Amino acid sequence: MALTRAVLPLLVALAVACAPSAGSASPLASASSATAGAGGVPSPAVGVAAASSTGPSGLVADVGAPTATLVGAGDIAACDTDNDEATAKLLDGIAGEVFTLGDNAYEDGSSSEFARCYAPTWGRHMSRTHPAIGNHEYGTTDAAGYFAFFGAAAGVPGQGWYSYDVGAWHVIVLNSNCALVGCGTGSAQDRWLRADVAATKAKCTLAYWHHPLFSSGPHGGEPAMRSLWQALMDAGADVVLSAHDHDYERFAPQDADGRASPEGVREFVVGTGGRSLYPVTPGGPNSEAALEGVYGVLRLTLGPAAYAWNFSTTDGRVLDQGRSDCH
Repeated sequence: MALTRAVLPLLVALAVACAPSAGSASPLASASSATAGAGGVPSPAVGVAAASSTGPSGLVADVGAPTATLVGAGDIAACDTDNDEATAKLLDGIAGEVFTLGDNAYEDGSSSEFARCYAPTWGRHMSRTHPAIGNHEYGTTDAAGYFAFFGAAAGVPGQGWYSYDVGAWHVIVLNSNCALVGCGTGSAQDRWLRADVAATKAKCTLAYWHHPLFSSGPHGGEPAMRSLWQALMDAGADVVLSAHDHDYERFAPQDADGRASPEGVREFVVGTGGRSLYPVTPGGPNSEAALEGVYGVLRLTLGPAAYAWNFSTTDGRVLDQGRSDCH
């Protein structure tokens, strides 16, 4: 069911019970220390306890050289809002490869909606975009509008999974519409993923898809993705990106059952591309930071053995940033 977009900006920064491990970002300021805004609701904190930045293009930390950049979000374009134009303007100022996390063109991912709603904004970065498919794309039979619009960049029509390399990193794109394409152990997607990670020589691996395994937003997690998460963890993957809940959230590295683990995968939920915004319920296990009421993009700076993240909003703030080593 659609949720209202009339949500006050709120940063819910979750205190961790112990000091952060080496290589991880410091926790953000707690919600109790944030300045109260209208109606007594805390406003977004501007003092992030990682390296500071004055704008969306600022680097967070040294991750070694050479570096590559991935930037994007999910839940993006609709013809009845200009928020996707605002996030597209952030992309205009950031070099590198663009990812999308699904639900790219509302409401049904039709060819007309891609042409009218997505193409004028995020579509101007088409030549450097690597898309993932969401559930709204299947509002059109077989997601035909999505596969036609993105062409070879979307992988094999009917599948929606593929991989590519960016700098020293291996990047995997999966299809989380599990009831339609299968995500369980032994499925075609699972077999492909296990073969793909076995073949790469990269030290660092990132994967993305639409439905998060973990989320503190109203949709919550999608347990059907657990098997694919486990395959990634078995291969030593470092980062997973998802969307579906229209908010921003960062988790500590964790295993497929939600247990914190230094060998686990760090998940970011980035459903802030422009369609609408959802509330976040704070306090979920391993959730380190959560934002509601803000549109923006996540920039990842990828080094040979480390990465940095930087979440920038359409009003020019950087509300979450940090770095970590690869496994």
